[in-house]
Amino acid sequence: MEDSTDSIAVDMETIYLGGKEHIIRTGHGCVSVILYGDEEKPPLITYPDVALNHMSCFQGLFFSPEAASLLLHNFCIYHITPPGHELGAASISPDVPVPSVDDLCDQILEVLNHFRLGAVMCMGAMAGAYLLTLFAIRYRDRVTGLILISPLCKAPSWTEWLYNKLMSNLLYYYGMCSLSKECLLQRYFSKEVRGTPEIPESDIVQACRKLLDERQSINVLRFLQAIHRRPDITQELEKLKCRTLIFVGDNSLFHSEALHMSEKLDRRFSALVEVQGCGSMVTEEQPHAMLVSLEYFLIGFGLYRPSESDGSPRSPLSPFSISPELLSPESLGLKLKPIKTRVLSRGGDSTCYSS
Repeated sequence: MEDSTDSIAVDMETIYLGGKEHIIRTGHGCVSVILYGDEEKPPLITYPDVALNHMSCFQGLFFSPEAASLLLHNFCIYHITPPGHELGAASISPDVPVPSVDDLCDQILEVLNHFRLGAVMCMGAMAGAYLLTLFAIRYRDRVTGLILISPLCKAPSWTEWLYNKLMSNLLYYYGMCSLSKECLLQRYFSKEVRGTPEIPESDIVQACRKLLDERQSINVLRFLQAIHRRPDITQELEKLKCRTLIFVGDNSLFHSEALHMSEKLDRRFSALVEVQGCGSMVTEEQPHAMLVSLEYFLIGFGLYRPSESDGSPRSPLSPFSISPELLSPESLGLKLKPIKTRVLSRGGDSTCYSS
């Protein structure tokens, strides 16, 4: 593996609203990392799904005022972009070998080493969730916790295998055509927000469709091929001892896989949140449904929302001011059952919602 001691920092404030892009040279090619916040704070890394970057996968969550006051107050954010998925990316040469999921994990490790990061909090969606889970299995001392959105953990099912083959052929022969985009949008979103002949598609779907137009189809194909060849990591999940919080929409194409993963994880350290009427990309479709569970999850690490004395208004979701009725599944729009869990506080068990 090549040493990754050099990077190019590009000021992208006008594009990334205060973030800065770093192009990191790794042993498996260059990777774009968008950095937000104070580097003295604990690090949180993100990794998106196929054909997405942080703007199209995590923007809804991080641009929510409630989430911003929670996440940006506690973390410095490192958005890792899949190879060739950054804004303005050129097509990757066909002579460059398609990376394996192990190669992509090694690339994540090189990014952490470049920024001299120790153990990090991880947030990943679908394919990105698989990679960060694999990373946590391979490098357990480098991960403090996992926040996974509609994660994968098994090898592709026959349904996914056929879907991936269709997508691969479309991308190879026709590029990012209308049908390619429709297949990807079905992967990300529920039918309700994708619209019907009578009901127009939602703003988030329209925005995602426009962002897909910017992707180089060959680069998307390469990432899809890497994920398509992934091994089953189910048997290794029991090795995970870091705290893990899983979100999945009950209309997600990966709903059953997320449930399967939650059953294999150590229940002392994990919790599952099912979001009603939502597709795979909960971060974009229903980011508000993540807030309470996220806040309680982070309390277990000693992290809190800023108080009024910090100059920021206290969230109505704060554990010090939250009203009991707001914790009902009906109020949250969540399909949950209250349980006792040990993942949320040091002083004793706390009520959470999980499967």
